[in-house]
Amino acid sequence: MPAITGKIHTFISNVNPSAVNPSGMRKFMWEDQMLHLLMEDQKNYDAEFCGNLAIHQTNSIQDYGYLLVADHQTLNIVQGSENIEELTGRSIRDLINTNIAELFPELDIQALQNEISRGPRNRVPMRCAFHNHAGGQILNILLHVKTGQLIFEIEIDDEIPERSFSAVFQEVRSFISVLESTENLNEICQASIQEIRRIAGFDGIRMYQFDHQWNGTVVAEEITGELESYLGQTFPASDVPKQARALYIKNPYRLIPNRNYKASRLFPVINPIIHGFLDLSDCNLRSIAAVHLEYMANMNVAASMSIRVMVEGQLWGLISCHHVTEKYLGLEIRSIFEWLSMEISYRISAVIKQEELGRSAEMLKIQGAVVETIFNNESIEKGLTTDQNKYVLSLFNSTGFALKINGSISTVGSTPQQEELENLFLWASRKAADTVYTTQWLGNVYDEAGPYTEVASGILAIPFGTQNSDMLIFFRPELIREIKWGGNPNEAISFDNDGVNYHPRNSFKLWQQTVRGQSAKWTAAEMEAAESFRSFLLGFRNEKTV
Repeated sequence: MPAITGKIHTFISNVNPSAVNPSGMRKFMWEDQMLHLLMEDQKNYDAEFCGNLAIHQTNSIQDYGYLLVADHQTLNIVQGSENIEELTGRSIRDLINTNIAELFPELDIQALQNEISRGPRNRVPMRCAFHNHAGGQILNILLHVKTGQLIFEIEIDDEIPERSFSAVFQEVRSFISVLESTENLNEICQASIQEIRRIAGFDGIRMYQFDHQWNGTVVAEEITGELESYLGQTFPASDVPKQARALYIKNPYRLIPNRNYKASRLFPVINPIIHGFLDLSDCNLRSIAAVHLEYMANMNVAASMSIRVMVEGQLWGLISCHHVTEKYLGLEIRSIFEWLSMEISYRISAVIKQEELGRSAEMLKIQGAVVETIFNNESIEKGLTTDQNKYVLSLFNSTGFALKINGSISTVGSTPQQEELENLFLWASRKAADTVYTTQWLGNVYDEAGPYTEVASGILAIPFGTQNSDMLIFFRPELIREIKWGGNPNEAISFDNDGVNYHPRNSFKLWQQTVRGQSAKWTAAEMEAAESFRSFLLGFRNEKTV
Protein backbone atom coordinates (compact mmCIF):
# COMPACT_ATOMS: atom_id res chain seq x y z
CA MET A 1 0.00 0.00 0.00
CA PRO A 2 1.45 3.38 -0.94
CA ALA A 3 1.80 6.22 1.49
CA ILE A 4 -1.08 8.63 1.98
CA THR A 5 -0.12 12.04 3.29
CA GLY A 6 -1.96 12.92 6.45
CA LYS A 7 -3.53 9.51 7.05
CA ILE A 8 -4.04 8.56 10.65
CA HIS A 9 -3.47 5.11 12.04
CA THR A 10 -5.01 3.83 15.20
CA PHE A 11 -3.01 1.06 16.73
CA ILE A 12 -5.27 -0.85 19.06
CA SER A 13 -3.12 -2.96 21.32
CA ASN A 14 -5.37 -4.11 24.12
CA VAL A 15 -3.27 -6.66 25.92
CA ASN A 16 -4.84 -9.00 28.41
CA PRO A 17 -1.83 -10.44 30.32
CA SER A 18 -3.92 -13.25 31.76
CA ALA A 19 -4.96 -14.55 28.35
CA VAL A 20 -1.94 -16.62 27.45
CA ASN A 21 -2.19 -19.73 25.31
CA PRO A 22 0.09 -22.79 25.71
CA SER A 23 2.58 -21.45 23.19
CA GLY A 24 3.03 -18.25 25.19
CA MET A 25 1.17 -16.04 22.69
CA ARG A 26 -0.74 -13.17 24.25
CA LYS A 27 -4.31 -12.50 23.27
CA PHE A 28 -5.39 -8.95 22.69
CA MET A 29 -8.56 -7.07 23.54
CA TRP A 30 -9.50 -3.61 22.40
CA GLU A 31 -8.61 -1.27 25.30
CA ASP A 32 -5.59 1.01 24.72
CA GLN A 33 -5.29 3.18 21.62
CA MET A 34 -2.28 4.88 20.09
CA LEU A 35 -2.33 7.31 17.18
CA HIS A 36 0.30 6.99 14.48
CA LEU A 37 0.95 9.31 11.56
CA LEU A 38 2.23 7.48 8.49
CA MET A 39 5.43 9.16 7.29
CA GLU A 40 6.75 6.62 4.80
CA ASP A 41 5.52 4.11 2.28
CA GLN A 42 4.19 0.81 3.54
CA LYS A 43 6.44 -2.05 2.55
CA ASN A 44 5.07 -4.23 -0.22
CA TYR A 45 6.62 -7.60 0.52
CA ASP A 46 4.23 -9.13 -1.98
CA ALA A 47 6.53 -7.81 -4.70
CA GLU A 48 9.76 -6.98 -2.90
CA PHE A 49 10.46 -10.18 -1.00
CA CYS A 50 7.72 -12.75 -0.39
CA GLY A 51 6.77 -12.70 -4.05
CA ASN A 52 10.23 -13.92 -5.04
CA LEU A 53 10.47 -17.02 -2.83
CA ALA A 54 10.57 -20.28 -4.84
CA ILE A 55 7.94 -22.06 -2.74
CA HIS A 56 7.24 -24.54 -5.56
CA GLN A 57 10.81 -25.91 -5.36
CA THR A 58 11.09 -26.88 -1.70
CA ASN A 59 12.67 -30.23 -2.67
CA SER A 60 10.86 -31.88 0.24
CA ILE A 61 7.36 -33.03 1.18
CA GLN A 62 5.12 -33.13 4.23
CA ASP A 63 5.08 -36.38 6.18
CA TYR A 64 1.45 -37.43 5.64
CA GLY A 65 2.37 -39.10 2.37
CA TYR A 66 5.14 -40.29 0.08
CA LEU A 67 6.39 -39.20 -3.31
CA LEU A 68 8.02 -41.07 -6.19
CA VAL A 69 9.14 -39.88 -9.62
CA ALA A 70 9.44 -42.32 -12.53
CA ASP A 71 10.57 -42.12 -16.13
CA HIS A 72 7.39 -42.03 -18.23
CA GLN A 73 8.74 -44.48 -20.81
CA THR A 74 10.52 -47.12 -18.70
CA LEU A 75 8.47 -46.58 -15.50
CA ASN A 76 11.75 -46.83 -13.56
CA ILE A 77 11.98 -44.79 -10.37
CA VAL A 78 14.42 -41.90 -10.70
CA GLN A 79 13.67 -39.85 -7.55
CA GLY A 80 11.62 -40.06 -4.38
CA SER A 81 11.07 -38.93 -0.81
CA GLU A 82 13.35 -40.35 1.86
CA ASN A 83 10.38 -41.43 4.01
CA ILE A 84 9.38 -44.04 1.39
CA GLU A 85 11.28 -46.53 3.54
CA GLU A 86 8.45 -46.33 6.10
CA LEU A 87 6.09 -47.73 3.47
CA THR A 88 8.27 -50.13 1.51
CA GLY A 89 10.96 -51.15 3.97
CA ARG A 90 13.56 -50.10 1.39
CA SER A 91 15.47 -46.84 1.22
CA ILE A 92 14.99 -44.53 -1.72
CA ARG A 93 18.61 -45.09 -2.68
CA ASP A 94 17.86 -48.79 -3.10
CA LEU A 95 14.69 -48.08 -5.08
CA ILE A 96 16.34 -45.92 -7.75
CA ASN A 97 16.00 -47.68 -11.15
CA THR A 98 13.40 -50.11 -9.71
CA ASN A 99 10.36 -50.44 -11.97
CA ILE A 100 7.18 -49.05 -10.47
CA ALA A 101 5.38 -52.30 -11.34
CA GLU A 102 7.88 -54.24 -9.24
CA LEU A 103 7.36 -51.97 -6.25
CA PHE A 104 3.54 -51.90 -6.54
CA PRO A 105 2.54 -55.14 -8.26
CA GLU A 106 -1.17 -54.49 -7.65
CA LEU A 107 -1.06 -51.21 -9.55
CA ASP A 108 -3.00 -51.42 -12.82
CA ILE A 109 -0.13 -50.82 -15.24
CA GLN A 110 -2.44 -50.82 -18.26
CA ALA A 111 -4.55 -48.05 -16.72
CA LEU A 112 -1.34 -46.19 -15.94
CA GLN A 113 -0.19 -46.48 -19.56
CA ASN A 114 -3.58 -45.23 -20.76
CA GLU A 115 -3.25 -42.11 -18.58
CA ILE A 116 0.27 -41.49 -19.87
CA SER A 117 -0.93 -41.75 -23.47
CA ARG A 118 -3.39 -38.88 -22.89
CA GLY A 119 -0.55 -36.44 -22.39
CA PRO A 120 0.28 -34.11 -19.47
CA ARG A 121 -2.35 -34.22 -16.74
CA ASN A 122 -2.47 -33.59 -12.99
CA ARG A 123 -4.09 -35.21 -9.97
CA VAL A 124 -5.33 -38.38 -11.70
CA PRO A 125 -6.66 -40.63 -8.88
CA MET A 126 -5.60 -44.29 -8.70
CA ARG A 127 -5.78 -46.97 -6.02
CA CYS A 128 -3.89 -50.17 -5.39
CA ALA A 129 -3.31 -52.80 -2.73
CA PHE A 130 0.13 -52.96 -1.21
CA HIS A 131 1.69 -55.63 0.97
CA ASN A 132 4.72 -55.01 3.16
CA HIS A 133 6.13 -56.06 6.50
CA ALA A 134 3.21 -54.34 8.24
CA GLY A 135 0.63 -56.35 6.28
CA GLY A 136 -1.84 -55.34 3.55
CA GLN A 137 -2.68 -51.70 2.92
CA ILE A 138 -4.74 -49.77 0.39
CA LEU A 139 -2.93 -46.86 -1.20
CA ASN A 140 -4.47 -43.73 -2.69
CA ILE A 141 -2.34 -42.34 -5.49
CA LEU A 142 -2.52 -39.02 -7.27
CA LEU A 143 -0.71 -39.30 -10.60
CA HIS A 144 0.83 -36.27 -12.31
CA VAL A 145 1.81 -36.89 -15.92
CA LYS A 146 4.61 -34.50 -16.85
CA THR A 147 6.85 -34.20 -19.88
CA GLY A 148 9.30 -37.07 -19.58
CA GLN A 149 8.31 -38.11 -16.07
CA LEU A 150 5.54 -39.24 -13.75
CA ILE A 151 5.01 -37.98 -10.21
CA PHE A 152 3.21 -40.29 -7.77
CA GLU A 153 1.75 -38.78 -4.60
CA ILE A 154 0.99 -41.70 -2.29
CA GLU A 155 -1.14 -41.81 0.84
CA ILE A 156 -2.34 -44.72 2.93
CA ASP A 157 -6.12 -45.04 2.71
CA ASP A 158 -8.14 -44.36 5.86
CA GLU A 159 -9.36 -47.67 7.22
CA ILE A 160 -12.28 -45.99 8.98
CA PRO A 161 -13.10 -42.65 7.35
CA GLU A 162 -14.71 -40.02 9.56
CA ARG A 163 -17.64 -39.67 7.17
CA SER A 164 -18.70 -41.93 4.31
CA PHE A 165 -18.54 -40.48 0.82
CA SER A 166 -22.23 -41.20 0.21
CA ALA A 167 -23.28 -39.41 3.41
CA VAL A 168 -21.22 -36.35 2.55
CA PHE A 169 -22.46 -36.43 -1.05
CA GLN A 170 -26.07 -36.11 0.11
CA GLU A 171 -25.22 -33.11 2.28
CA VAL A 172 -23.23 -31.42 -0.48
CA ARG A 173 -26.03 -31.94 -2.99
CA SER A 174 -28.42 -30.30 -0.55
CA PHE A 175 -25.95 -27.43 -0.09
CA ILE A 176 -25.75 -26.91 -3.86
CA SER A 177 -29.54 -26.52 -3.91
CA VAL A 178 -29.18 -23.78 -1.30
CA LEU A 179 -26.50 -22.05 -3.39
CA GLU A 180 -28.66 -22.15 -6.50
CA SER A 181 -31.48 -20.31 -4.72
CA THR A 182 -29.23 -17.65 -3.15
CA GLU A 183 -28.77 -14.33 -4.93
CA ASN A 184 -26.92 -12.45 -2.19
CA LEU A 185 -23.12 -12.64 -2.21
CA ASN A 186 -22.79 -12.37 1.57
CA GLU A 187 -25.27 -15.20 2.09
CA ILE A 188 -23.35 -17.40 -0.35
CA CYS A 189 -20.09 -16.80 1.53
CA GLN A 190 -21.67 -17.51 4.92
CA ALA A 191 -23.45 -20.65 3.70
CA SER A 192 -20.22 -21.91 2.12
CA ILE A 193 -18.11 -21.73 5.26
CA GLN A 194 -20.89 -23.25 7.37
CA GLU A 195 -21.09 -26.24 5.02
CA ILE A 196 -17.32 -26.80 4.97
CA ARG A 197 -17.14 -26.59 8.73
CA ARG A 198 -19.98 -29.08 9.10
CA ILE A 199 -18.24 -31.57 6.81
CA ALA A 200 -14.69 -31.22 8.14
CA GLY A 201 -15.14 -30.01 11.71
CA PHE A 202 -12.42 -27.35 11.70
CA ASP A 203 -12.27 -25.00 14.68
CA GLY A 204 -12.47 -22.02 12.38
CA ILE A 205 -13.43 -21.21 8.79
CA ARG A 206 -12.96 -17.83 7.16
CA MET A 207 -13.75 -16.53 3.69
CA TYR A 208 -11.23 -14.01 2.37
CA GLN A 209 -12.01 -11.78 -0.62
CA PHE A 210 -9.09 -10.17 -2.46
CA ASP A 211 -9.11 -6.54 -3.53
CA HIS A 212 -7.38 -5.10 -6.60
CA GLN A 213 -4.10 -4.92 -4.64
CA TRP A 214 -4.45 -8.54 -3.44
CA ASN A 215 -5.11 -7.62 0.17
CA GLY A 216 -7.60 -10.08 1.62
CA THR A 217 -10.60 -9.06 3.74
CA VAL A 218 -12.47 -11.56 5.93
CA VAL A 219 -16.06 -11.36 4.65
CA ALA A 220 -17.47 -14.40 6.50
CA GLU A 221 -16.35 -16.31 9.58
CA GLU A 222 -17.26 -19.33 11.72
CA ILE A 223 -14.94 -19.91 14.70
CA THR A 224 -14.86 -21.62 18.08
CA GLY A 225 -12.43 -22.44 20.85
CA GLU A 226 -9.16 -20.55 21.10
CA LEU A 227 -9.22 -18.84 17.71
CA GLU A 228 -9.43 -15.04 17.46
CA SER A 229 -12.14 -13.34 15.42
CA TYR A 230 -10.92 -11.47 12.33
CA LEU A 231 -14.28 -10.74 10.68
CA GLY A 232 -14.09 -7.49 8.71
CA GLN A 233 -10.32 -7.25 9.04
CA THR A 234 -7.95 -6.97 6.09
CA PHE A 235 -4.70 -8.90 5.72
CA PRO A 236 -1.88 -7.58 3.50
CA ALA A 237 -1.10 -9.16 0.14
CA SER A 238 2.17 -10.49 1.52
CA ASP A 239 0.19 -13.02 3.60
CA VAL A 240 -0.69 -14.78 0.34
CA PRO A 241 2.09 -13.54 -1.97
CA LYS A 242 1.88 -13.70 -5.74
CA GLN A 243 3.66 -17.04 -6.20
CA ALA A 244 1.35 -18.63 -3.60
CA ARG A 245 -1.66 -17.21 -5.46
CA ALA A 246 -0.26 -18.69 -8.66
CA LEU A 247 -0.21 -22.12 -7.00
CA TYR A 248 -3.88 -21.77 -6.08
CA ILE A 249 -4.65 -21.31 -9.76
CA LYS A 250 -3.23 -24.80 -10.27
CA ASN A 251 -4.49 -26.42 -7.08
CA PRO A 252 -8.03 -26.23 -5.67
CA TYR A 253 -6.80 -26.68 -2.09
CA ARG A 254 -3.70 -26.84 0.13
CA LEU A 255 -3.59 -29.02 3.26
CA ILE A 256 -1.21 -28.74 6.22
CA PRO A 257 -2.31 -31.39 8.77
CA ASN A 258 0.46 -30.57 11.24
CA ARG A 259 2.63 -27.48 11.22
CA ASN A 260 5.24 -29.41 13.25
CA TYR A 261 5.64 -32.10 10.62
CA LYS A 262 9.05 -33.53 9.83
CA ALA A 263 9.87 -32.71 6.24
CA SER A 264 11.06 -35.57 4.05
CA ARG A 265 13.70 -34.60 1.50
CA LEU A 266 13.84 -35.80 -2.08
CA PHE A 267 16.67 -38.01 -3.27
CA PRO A 268 18.58 -37.33 -5.39
CA VAL A 269 18.49 -33.58 -4.84
CA ILE A 270 18.77 -32.88 -8.58
CA ASN A 271 16.09 -34.53 -10.67
CA PRO A 272 17.94 -36.54 -13.38
CA ILE A 273 15.28 -35.91 -16.03
CA ILE A 274 14.97 -32.12 -15.81
CA HIS A 275 18.48 -31.63 -14.31
CA GLY A 276 17.19 -29.30 -11.62
CA PHE A 277 14.93 -29.09 -8.58
CA LEU A 278 11.61 -30.88 -9.07
CA ASP A 279 8.68 -28.51 -9.62
CA LEU A 280 6.13 -29.44 -6.93
CA SER A 281 3.57 -26.81 -7.93
CA ASP A 282 0.81 -29.35 -8.55
CA CYS A 283 1.56 -31.59 -5.56
CA ASN A 284 -0.55 -31.59 -2.40
CA LEU A 285 2.35 -33.01 -0.41
CA ARG A 286 4.66 -30.09 -1.25
CA SER A 287 6.55 -28.96 1.83
CA ILE A 288 5.72 -25.58 3.32
CA ALA A 289 8.04 -22.59 3.67
CA ALA A 290 9.28 -22.18 7.24
CA VAL A 291 8.04 -18.58 7.35
CA HIS A 292 4.46 -19.77 6.78
CA LEU A 293 4.72 -22.43 9.49
CA GLU A 294 5.90 -19.71 11.87
CA TYR A 295 2.96 -17.58 10.72
CA MET A 296 0.60 -20.45 11.65
CA ALA A 297 2.20 -20.73 15.08
CA ASN A 298 1.74 -17.00 15.64
CA MET A 299 -1.97 -17.46 14.89
CA ASN A 300 -2.18 -20.37 17.36
CA VAL A 301 -3.02 -22.74 14.49
CA ALA A 302 -1.65 -26.30 14.28
CA ALA A 303 -3.43 -27.42 11.10
CA SER A 304 -4.86 -25.56 8.13
CA MET A 305 -6.51 -26.06 4.80
CA SER A 306 -7.14 -23.40 2.17
CA ILE A 307 -9.67 -23.74 -0.63
CA ARG A 308 -9.65 -21.44 -3.64
CA VAL A 309 -12.57 -19.43 -5.04
CA MET A 310 -12.23 -18.56 -8.73
CA VAL A 311 -14.15 -15.98 -10.77
CA GLU A 312 -13.62 -15.84 -14.53
CA GLY A 313 -10.29 -17.63 -14.32
CA GLN A 314 -8.95 -15.30 -11.62
CA LEU A 315 -8.42 -15.95 -7.92
CA TRP A 316 -11.30 -14.13 -6.23
CA GLY A 317 -10.75 -15.34 -2.69
CA LEU A 318 -9.82 -18.16 -0.33
CA ILE A 319 -11.69 -20.22 2.22
CA SER A 320 -9.21 -20.67 5.05
CA CYS A 321 -9.76 -23.53 7.53
CA HIS A 322 -7.88 -23.55 10.84
CA HIS A 323 -7.58 -26.04 13.70
CA VAL A 324 -5.76 -25.57 17.00
CA THR A 325 -4.62 -29.22 17.05
CA GLU A 326 -3.36 -31.58 14.35
CA LYS A 327 -6.01 -32.52 11.80
CA TYR A 328 -5.63 -34.83 8.80
CA LEU A 329 -8.28 -35.11 6.10
CA GLY A 330 -8.34 -38.12 3.79
CA LEU A 331 -8.25 -37.86 0.03
CA GLU A 332 -11.97 -38.59 -0.36
CA ILE A 333 -13.02 -35.68 1.85
CA ARG A 334 -10.51 -33.42 0.11
CA SER A 335 -12.06 -34.44 -3.19
CA ILE A 336 -15.38 -33.22 -1.80
CA PHE A 337 -13.74 -29.88 -1.08
CA GLU A 338 -12.40 -29.74 -4.62
CA TRP A 339 -15.98 -30.20 -5.80
CA LEU A 340 -17.24 -27.56 -3.37
CA SER A 341 -14.59 -25.14 -4.61
CA MET A 342 -15.99 -25.42 -8.13
CA GLU A 343 -19.61 -25.07 -7.03
CA ILE A 344 -18.97 -22.07 -4.77
CA SER A 345 -16.85 -20.42 -7.46
CA TYR A 346 -19.55 -20.99 -10.06
CA ARG A 347 -22.28 -19.49 -7.89
CA ILE A 348 -20.26 -16.44 -6.86
CA SER A 349 -19.30 -15.89 -10.50
CA ALA A 350 -22.95 -16.10 -11.55
CA VAL A 351 -24.09 -13.57 -8.95
CA ILE A 352 -21.29 -11.13 -9.80
CA LYS A 353 -22.02 -11.46 -13.52
CA GLN A 354 -25.74 -10.87 -12.92
CA GLU A 355 -24.96 -7.71 -10.95
CA GLU A 356 -22.64 -6.50 -13.71
CA LEU A 357 -25.25 -7.16 -16.39
CA GLY A 358 -27.86 -5.28 -14.38
CA ARG A 359 -25.56 -2.30 -13.95
CA SER A 360 -24.56 -2.36 -17.63
CA ALA A 361 -28.21 -2.39 -18.71
CA GLU A 362 -28.92 0.57 -16.42
CA MET A 363 -25.93 2.48 -17.79
CA LEU A 364 -26.99 1.87 -21.39
CA LYS A 365 -30.42 3.27 -20.59
CA ILE A 366 -28.94 6.37 -18.95
CA GLN A 367 -26.44 6.86 -21.77
CA GLY A 368 -29.30 6.70 -24.28
CA ALA A 369 -31.09 9.50 -22.40
CA VAL A 370 -27.92 11.65 -22.37
CA VAL A 371 -27.37 11.14 -26.09
CA GLU A 372 -30.99 12.03 -26.80
CA THR A 373 -30.67 15.26 -24.80
CA ILE A 374 -27.56 16.28 -26.78
CA PHE A 375 -29.31 15.56 -30.10
CA ASN A 376 -32.42 17.50 -29.05
CA ASN A 377 -30.29 20.52 -28.14
CA GLU A 378 -28.04 20.07 -31.21
CA SER A 379 -25.14 20.94 -28.88
CA ILE A 380 -22.83 18.98 -26.59
CA GLU A 381 -22.57 21.91 -24.18
CA LYS A 382 -26.31 22.63 -23.98
CA GLY A 383 -27.18 18.96 -23.88
CA LEU A 384 -24.92 18.31 -20.89
CA THR A 385 -25.38 21.52 -18.90
CA THR A 386 -29.17 21.67 -19.26
CA ASP A 387 -29.58 18.04 -18.18
CA GLN A 388 -32.26 18.63 -15.54
CA ASN A 389 -32.49 14.94 -14.58
CA LYS A 390 -28.73 14.73 -13.94
CA TYR A 391 -28.49 11.68 -16.18
CA VAL A 392 -24.88 12.36 -17.08
CA LEU A 393 -23.84 12.55 -13.42
CA SER A 394 -25.59 9.29 -12.56
CA LEU A 395 -24.05 7.62 -15.61
CA PHE A 396 -20.62 7.82 -14.01
CA ASN A 397 -21.74 8.04 -10.38
CA SER A 398 -20.11 11.43 -10.04
CA THR A 399 -20.96 14.59 -8.11
CA GLY A 400 -19.87 17.09 -10.74
CA PHE A 401 -18.25 17.56 -14.13
CA ALA A 402 -16.43 20.22 -16.12
CA LEU A 403 -16.65 20.57 -19.88
CA LYS A 404 -14.05 22.35 -21.97
CA ILE A 405 -15.13 22.94 -25.56
CA ASN A 406 -13.86 25.56 -28.00
CA GLY A 407 -11.71 26.97 -25.19
CA SER A 408 -14.68 27.66 -22.90
CA ILE A 409 -15.17 25.85 -19.57
CA SER A 410 -18.61 25.17 -18.10
CA THR A 411 -19.44 23.15 -14.97
CA VAL A 412 -22.27 21.23 -13.33
CA GLY A 413 -22.35 20.07 -9.69
CA SER A 414 -19.37 20.13 -7.32
CA THR A 415 -16.13 21.01 -9.09
CA PRO A 416 -12.84 22.83 -8.45
CA GLN A 417 -12.65 26.59 -9.09
CA GLN A 418 -12.27 28.03 -12.60
CA GLU A 419 -8.55 28.78 -12.31
CA GLU A 420 -7.91 25.34 -10.87
CA LEU A 421 -9.87 23.76 -13.73
CA GLU A 422 -7.80 25.55 -16.38
CA ASN A 423 -4.59 24.01 -15.00
CA LEU A 424 -6.26 20.62 -14.53
CA PHE A 425 -7.46 20.52 -18.14
CA LEU A 426 -3.96 21.38 -19.34
CA TRP A 427 -2.50 18.55 -17.24
CA ALA A 428 -5.23 16.06 -18.20
CA SER A 429 -4.75 16.73 -21.92
CA ARG A 430 -1.32 15.12 -21.62
CA LYS A 431 -2.62 12.17 -19.60
CA ALA A 432 -5.66 11.38 -21.74
CA ALA A 433 -3.90 10.63 -25.01
CA ASP A 434 -6.61 9.38 -27.39
CA THR A 435 -8.24 7.37 -24.64
CA VAL A 436 -10.18 7.72 -21.41
CA TYR A 437 -8.08 8.45 -18.32
CA THR A 438 -9.10 7.67 -14.74
CA THR A 439 -7.58 7.92 -11.29
CA GLN A 440 -9.15 7.50 -7.87
CA TRP A 441 -6.22 9.28 -6.23
CA LEU A 442 -5.71 12.55 -8.13
CA GLY A 443 -3.50 14.07 -5.44
CA ASN A 444 -0.98 11.27 -5.88
CA VAL A 445 -0.40 12.05 -9.58
CA TYR A 446 -1.19 15.77 -9.73
CA ASP A 447 0.37 17.95 -7.04
CA GLU A 448 -1.99 20.90 -7.51
CA ALA A 449 -5.06 18.79 -6.59
CA GLY A 450 -4.45 19.07 -2.84
CA PRO A 451 -6.71 22.10 -2.15
CA TYR A 452 -9.81 20.50 -3.69
CA THR A 453 -9.50 16.89 -2.50
CA GLU A 454 -12.95 17.02 -0.90
CA VAL A 455 -14.70 17.56 -4.25
CA ALA A 456 -12.23 15.99 -6.69
CA SER A 457 -10.20 13.12 -5.29
CA GLY A 458 -11.03 11.06 -8.37
CA ILE A 459 -11.44 12.04 -12.02
CA LEU A 460 -12.58 10.44 -15.25
CA ALA A 461 -11.36 12.40 -18.29
CA ILE A 462 -12.90 11.93 -21.74
CA PRO A 463 -11.01 13.69 -24.58
CA PHE A 464 -12.97 14.27 -27.80
CA GLY A 465 -11.28 17.10 -29.69
CA THR A 466 -8.19 17.73 -31.78
CA GLN A 467 -5.05 17.25 -29.66
CA ASN A 468 -7.34 16.70 -26.66
CA SER A 469 -8.34 20.38 -26.72
CA ASP A 470 -11.96 19.46 -25.96
CA MET A 471 -12.49 17.35 -22.88
CA LEU A 472 -15.10 16.28 -20.36
CA ILE A 473 -13.90 15.58 -16.79
CA PHE A 474 -16.11 13.91 -14.16
CA PHE A 475 -15.32 14.30 -10.48
CA ARG A 476 -15.72 12.11 -7.45
CA PRO A 477 -15.29 13.41 -3.90
CA GLU A 478 -12.99 12.09 -1.23
CA LEU A 479 -14.22 8.81 0.23
CA ILE A 480 -12.79 8.47 3.72
CA ARG A 481 -12.22 4.77 4.41
CA GLU A 482 -11.39 2.97 7.61
CA ILE A 483 -9.32 -0.17 6.98
CA LYS A 484 -9.11 -2.64 9.85
CA TRP A 485 -5.84 -4.48 9.28
CA GLY A 486 -5.16 -7.83 10.95
CA GLY A 487 -1.80 -6.61 12.23
CA ASN A 488 0.46 -3.83 11.03
CA PRO A 489 0.95 -4.29 7.25
CA ASN A 490 4.27 -2.46 7.50
CA GLU A 491 5.57 -5.25 9.70
CA ALA A 492 4.61 -8.19 7.50
CA ILE A 493 8.19 -9.47 7.46
CA SER A 494 11.07 -8.77 9.85
CA PHE A 495 14.70 -9.69 9.31
CA ASP A 496 17.26 -10.79 11.86
CA ASN A 497 20.44 -8.75 12.27
CA ASP A 498 22.19 -11.00 9.74
CA GLY A 499 19.86 -9.71 7.03
CA VAL A 500 19.24 -13.29 5.86
CA ASN A 501 16.87 -14.99 8.29
CA TYR A 502 13.37 -13.55 8.39
CA HIS A 503 10.10 -13.97 10.29
CA PRO A 504 6.43 -13.12 9.75
CA ARG A 505 4.72 -10.64 12.06
CA ASN A 506 3.87 -12.13 15.43
CA SER A 507 0.94 -9.87 16.16
CA PHE A 508 -2.50 -9.79 14.56
CA LYS A 509 -3.97 -7.19 16.87
CA LEU A 510 -6.27 -4.74 15.15
CA TRP A 511 -4.40 -1.93 13.39
CA GLN A 512 -6.70 0.74 11.96
CA GLN A 513 -5.85 2.96 9.04
CA THR A 514 -7.80 5.99 7.89
CA VAL A 515 -7.37 6.46 4.16
CA ARG A 516 -7.96 9.96 2.82
CA GLY A 517 -7.51 11.66 -0.51
CA GLN A 518 -9.04 8.87 -2.58
CA SER A 519 -12.41 8.46 -4.23
CA ALA A 520 -14.43 5.36 -4.98
CA LYS A 521 -12.76 3.22 -7.63
CA TRP A 522 -13.87 3.63 -11.25
CA THR A 523 -15.26 0.30 -12.41
CA ALA A 524 -14.50 -1.53 -15.64
CA ALA A 525 -18.12 -1.04 -16.71
CA GLU A 526 -17.86 2.73 -16.17
CA MET A 527 -14.64 2.93 -18.16
CA GLU A 528 -16.23 0.93 -20.96
CA ALA A 529 -19.23 3.28 -20.93
CA ALA A 530 -16.84 6.26 -21.00
CA GLU A 531 -15.09 4.91 -24.11
CA SER A 532 -18.48 4.41 -25.76
CA PHE A 533 -19.56 7.94 -24.83
CA ARG A 534 -16.27 9.31 -26.14
CA SER A 535 -16.93 7.67 -29.52
CA PHE A 536 -20.33 9.33 -29.64
CA LEU A 537 -18.89 12.76 -28.73
CA LEU A 538 -16.18 12.46 -31.40
CA GLY A 539 -18.74 11.53 -34.03
CA PHE A 540 -21.21 14.21 -33.03
CA ARG A 541 -18.51 16.92 -32.97
CA ASN A 542 -17.10 15.92 -36.35
CA GLU A 543 -20.55 15.91 -37.85
CA LYS A 544 -21.29 19.41 -36.56
CA THR A 545 -17.90 20.66 -37.70
CA VAL A 546 -18.60 19.45 -41.23
